[in-house]
Amino acid sequence: MELAPPPLEPPPPGDLESAFKFFRQWLREPRSVAALAPSGRELARHMAAACGREARRVVELGGGTGVVTAALLERGIAPERLLVLERNADLHAHLVRRFPAVDVVRADARELVEVVRRSRGLAVGRVDAIASGLGLVTMGRAEQRALLVQALEVLRPAGRFVQFTYVPKCPLSPELRAELGLEARRVSWSLRNLPPAFVYVLRRKRRRGRR
Repeated sequence: MELAPPPLEPPPPGDLESAFKFFRQWLREPRSVAALAPSGRELARHMAAACGREARRVVELGGGTGVVTAALLERGIAPERLLVLERNADLHAHLVRRFPAVDVVRADARELVEVVRRSRGLAVGRVDAIASGLGLVTMGRAEQRALLVQALEVLRPAGRFVQFTYVPKCPLSPELRAELGLEARRVSWSLRNLPPAFVYVLRRKRRRGRR
C-alpha cells in the first residue's frame, strides 16, 4: 500500500514574520538568497545532526532567518564556537538581534578563510563542520570551486561540509569532487520541508591504509 506523504510542517509561532522577511529579501536579491522560504525545522535538525556528534567548532554559511543556527545551538554547539556568515544586510541584522551571543558576520563565503581568521572563537584548519545553506546548484563551476577551496582550508582534515539541496543528487559534479579530492554521501532528507530537501556531507577522501 502506498503511504501518503507526511504533512508539510507549519511554521512555528513567530516564524511567519521570519518567512515574510526571507521572501522579501528573495524578491530583492533572488541570486544571493537561494530559496523562496527559510529552511524548515526538520531540515534544520537534519543539518545540525549531519555536522556530527564530535562537532564543537562550526561555521554556518548563509544564516538566513536563523532556523539552522537555532538547531545548531540546540544540539549543543556553544555560541562562542559558532560563526555565521550572511551576506544580505537585512538578514544579517535580523541574525545579530536574534543571536547576540553568536559571532554573526556580514561577509561573502568566498572570503571564509579571512573571516575565520578574524573570528572570536575559531581558527583556520580547526573547524569541525561547515553547514551551508547556499545555493550551490545556482553557482557556476568556478564559483563552486572557489567556495570549496576556502572551506577545505578552514576545516580540519576530517571536517565535514554539510550542504542541503532541493534536487536528489549532489550539487557538486563528480569531476569537481575528484579534482578537490572529495567524497559525497547523502545522509538524510526532509519531505516535510517546502520544497523537499536532501542533505549531503562532503569530506576529503580517506587515504588507503588510514582510518
